[in-house]
Amino acid sequence: MGETIAGITVPDSTLAKDATALVRDATNDLIYNHSRRTFFFGALRGERDGVDYDPELLYVGAMLHDLGLTEKYRSNDQRFEIDAANEARKFLLDNGLSDEKADTVWTAIALHTTPEIPLHMGPEIALVTRGVEYDVMGVDFDTVSDATRAEVVAAHPRPDFKNGILAAFTEGLKHRPETTFGNVKADVLAHFLPGFERGDFVEVVKNSDWPE
Repeated sequence: MGETIAGITVPDSTLAKDATALVRDATNDLIYNHSRRTFFFGALRGERDGVDYDPELLYVGAMLHDLGLTEKYRSNDQRFEIDAANEARKFLLDNGLSDEKADTVWTAIALHTTPEIPLHMGPEIALVTRGVEYDVMGVDFDTVSDATRAEVVAAHPRPDFKNGILAAFTEGLKHRPETTFGNVKADVLAHFLPGFERGDFVEVVKNSDWPE
């Protein structure tokens, strides 16, 4: 039986353990604890709403969703979400899971910073986003009781998390600022990357090669 925190049990499978080891090897405590909290808060939302979800797929999606910020897995030319999604898909396929399950986790990770759309998709996709939004932005904060929230945070602390996660976003994206066009992460670079100029969709349309 896996570890249980706040009534949510971590999957005890080899796949889940390997996902944990992968994240532990590639990230620091800040990202590891955030990823675990993402799983617990996503699962708690699923339980609250009576959602039928696959705990193992939710766990892998939550644990691997920020790999694209890490030095080991980040690219130079695409969104960090896609870096993480690609690695998660490879991880699942290498471990014998179906294309369908790998694509579910890919989508959950690729869309986890895209507001609203994931919430209308499959349960694991929606719950990864629910977990991320809860932990990073406090969305629907009161849907988790103070006692339950405290139990999760006691197991996976968040010292100075707000500043720490913003710094992690900046570090993981500052070498590829163009990938934040149309993305909430452009807000991060606008605050923390000197000289950053936000892309403007209206100007892109007006300055396209079309004559009219």
